[in-house]
Amino acid sequence: MHNRRHAQTGQRVTLNTHRWWRDAVIYQVYVRSFLDSTGDGIGDLAGVRAGMPYLKKLGVDGIWLSPFYPSPQHDHGYDVADYCDVDPLFGDLAEFDLLMTDARRLGIKVLLDIVPNHCSSEHPWFRAALAAEPGSAARARFHFADGRGPAGAEPPNNWHAMFGGPAWSRVTEADGRPGQWYLHMFTSEQPDLNWRNPEVGAHFDEVLRFWLDRGVDGFRIDVAAGLFKHPDLPDSPDPEADARTRDSVNPLAWNRPEVHDVWRHWRSVCEEYTERDGRDRLLVGEVSVPTAREHAQYVRPDELHQAFFFDLLSAPWDADAFRKVISEAMQDIAGTGSTVTWVLNNHDQVRTVTRYGELGTEGSGLGAARARAAALLMLALPGAAYIYQGEELGLPEVVDLPDDVLTDPIFRRTGSRARIRDGCRVPLPWSGHASPFGFTSGAESAKPWLPQPAYFAEYATDRALADTRSFWHLYRDGLQLRGQLPQLGEGALRWLEAPPGVLAFVRGDGLVCAVNFGTAPTPAPVSGTPLLSSGPCPAGVLPGSTAAWWISDSTNP
Repeated sequence: MHNRRHAQTGQRVTLNTHRWWRDAVIYQVYVRSFLDSTGDGIGDLAGVRAGMPYLKKLGVDGIWLSPFYPSPQHDHGYDVADYCDVDPLFGDLAEFDLLMTDARRLGIKVLLDIVPNHCSSEHPWFRAALAAEPGSAARARFHFADGRGPAGAEPPNNWHAMFGGPAWSRVTEADGRPGQWYLHMFTSEQPDLNWRNPEVGAHFDEVLRFWLDRGVDGFRIDVAAGLFKHPDLPDSPDPEADARTRDSVNPLAWNRPEVHDVWRHWRSVCEEYTERDGRDRLLVGEVSVPTAREHAQYVRPDELHQAFFFDLLSAPWDADAFRKVISEAMQDIAGTGSTVTWVLNNHDQVRTVTRYGELGTEGSGLGAARARAAALLMLALPGAAYIYQGEELGLPEVVDLPDDVLTDPIFRRTGSRARIRDGCRVPLPWSGHASPFGFTSGAESAKPWLPQPAYFAEYATDRALADTRSFWHLYRDGLQLRGQLPQLGEGALRWLEAPPGVLAFVRGDGLVCAVNFGTAPTPAPVSGTPLLSSGPCPAGVLPGSTAAWWISDSTNP
């Protein structure tokens, strides 16, 4: 253990360099698209169990499971009807317990996705609220309000939902008359919970303890900058900002100061379990806020352990842009005593192979080369990293899914394909030359819940494992080298002089990483053959769209 001063307060922060999460690599399992064990075309918990040896071979430290709770699936499980059970679509609690047993045997940590900002419109609480009178205790668990204008026919304020359309829906009262309105910042099937009501916090205490008692290692918290709304629910000066950006922009609905008290309490619950058996529990938040400095407020020593740093994911392919966001993260976030949680892909974003290349039905060669280079850069940075399933295969975004198979509520609410997320959620290809590519245990005619394109054959895991030049081997080799380097979580980072378009840094353990964001080769910052590179990399040269690692004692800070 050692001490560091908080970058903003100057207070001394005690760090434990051996806490597993500080430099962990976590693999995001989107359960319904990982592996199907029943032949119904939808992945399940038994499929996750069957795939865990593959993840162990890859070398990840843990997995984050997307929601598998009982749900009508209007938003693929992020509309939760029961937080303490398993939807029959994915298995049952007995299957979950077997998954935990297997994970423990393999040394894989397990994080669950928890959704505290909103629940399903089929949650018993919301059903009770619909049946209750205005002003009742049942409605006080949500944001019910009278409408404006004649007969209350207009919504209580002008807010718009992030997934498009108004953020309010009107209910029909028990006597058949049009009644109050309720708030939903995503879809009408996902009513926002009122966290000013102590019953809500008490309920989630029970939820946390239910899963912690079953052995989970922590939680990924959906919409962690949400929960609280301005108590007066006033109009927004830019009511469509959330929908326009598909981000948590409205300051009246997101990033309210009261939310930090919730994370302090949740941290205390996790620390209670950690102190009981010495096994660290982790809270990692989906925190979307404007600046790294605001982000850092969520990972202060008594709040969340970590929060996803999305600025790297959203940065354009440009050396100066990457250097700026990395520098801000290292200064503001690492300065709290936490470590930065790096991410390049997830279930809500266009995959890097497509994002960095030419948008089309497949990832371009340029996009693939850049994605490989970005992967090595991310894995070299001090802190933790999260990998989204299929990222290790180099899967491109599926951009040409027909309208009649799209399931994203964004498409249903807006009719626009511009920001839909189905393309990164197409089920994984495991083997074979035609769909379902080993994804489902059913007959060859079995249909995955989203259709897989024919070119997925090139990305199947069996081919990736057999080809030492594949994305899979690049990730596996990078993870193995990370395991041999002693200062991943705490390592210092110093930028090195580099030609325009090249980013190069050295860490305290002597690891040098350089990325050529351009297309022309440049001199390498270190002589000799690299330990690992994202593409062919002769000694002394760093080709375009390539990243490489070296160990150099002479460049230690």
